[in-house]
Amino acid sequence: MSEMKVAVWAGRRWSALPPIWADTVITAVVLVVQLWPLLSTDNLSGGPWDWQGYVVVVVSVVPLIWRRRAPAAVLLVSLAASACYDLFDDVARQPIWYAGLMGLYTVAAYSGRWTRTALMVLAIGGGLLAVGSSDTALRGTVQFVAAYAVGRAAAVSRAHARVLEERAAQLVREREVEAERAAERERARIARDMHDVLAHAVSVMVVQAEAGPVAVERSPARAVAAFDAIAAAGRDAMDQLRRMLTVLKEGEGPRAPQPTIGGLPALAEQVRSTGLDVTYSTTGAALPLSPDAEVAAYRITQEALTNVVKHAAATRAEVALAWRDGELVIDITDDGHGRDPGLPSGGNGLIGIRERAAACGGTAVAGPRADGAGFRVAVRLPAQEVRV
Repeated sequence: MSEMKVAVWAGRRWSALPPIWADTVITAVVLVVQLWPLLSTDNLSGGPWDWQGYVVVVVSVVPLIWRRRAPAAVLLVSLAASACYDLFDDVARQPIWYAGLMGLYTVAAYSGRWTRTALMVLAIGGGLLAVGSSDTALRGTVQFVAAYAVGRAAAVSRAHARVLEERAAQLVREREVEAERAAERERARIARDMHDVLAHAVSVMVVQAEAGPVAVERSPARAVAAFDAIAAAGRDAMDQLRRMLTVLKEGEGPRAPQPTIGGLPALAEQVRSTGLDVTYSTTGAALPLSPDAEVAAYRITQEALTNVVKHAAATRAEVALAWRDGELVIDITDDGHGRDPGLPSGGNGLIGIRERAAACGGTAVAGPRADGAGFRVAVRLPAQEVRV
């Protein structure tokens, strides 16, 4: 296990070296190996070998420092220099020319198809012409083919690694984009929730506050009830806003559940305290809704009733829930005239209703009632399938 760790560590350190440094180290190692026959043995007379042999080895090896910058030129220089070695009589025997093999490996790894093919043919052909025996020719051919094959394998491996890196980078970018979109959706959802909470609470408080002075003169008990309703609406709005803002703080405080369809009767009762006659009814057997549809049902009804209180000048509203054909149908109707044409349009209530319904796979339509006696919001939300 320790040997494997050492190998992995060494591989990472080697990969981290700048290319010119790595090639310098490789060149130094090849130069020592290539000079070793000249340095470790003497000629037949016991003296040193001809100096031309040392020059040929150095000229054939040193260009490897620039092998990645000019692979074709380095290979040609190395092959030409090594071919001159046999022109001198008093030189040591060189069993393998490592510089030429390294040069051909680099050409196979970094050069284009036609360049590497031509140089491969040149290297093998020149070697066959220069050698004096069939055994040497066969050995040289096998070595050149092996060096070329290893070079091509290295090139394919690098290309595959680049593809994997690009794919990983693309996945990271896609995840970042998706995270940004999710954050935008969450911000939009929170903005809609805050709009619904504030609009509903403020509308209830405004209506009660406007009725307060009249109630004080005519019915003190009713005035007290109005002030109680104002306080209750304010406290409820504060509680809901506090829960939503807590969600925005990572790891701070408990996350209370969002209001759902079960809170609709209490919502109707709260609106009824403003003086608007609100009736609430349900028909059919209740079906399970998804969590987002549960929240949407409450928020849509809240926004619709808020619009009735603020803009419709209505005296009566009806909230009717009907479970049928695998869906929940919510009808909110009133006997008012809708938004006052003289008031500026700038609210996003109806847009938010449609968006909430669509986000759950449902639909929502809003407009004057068919009989012209008020306004209607109709919502359809799909129920979840019940598996037996």
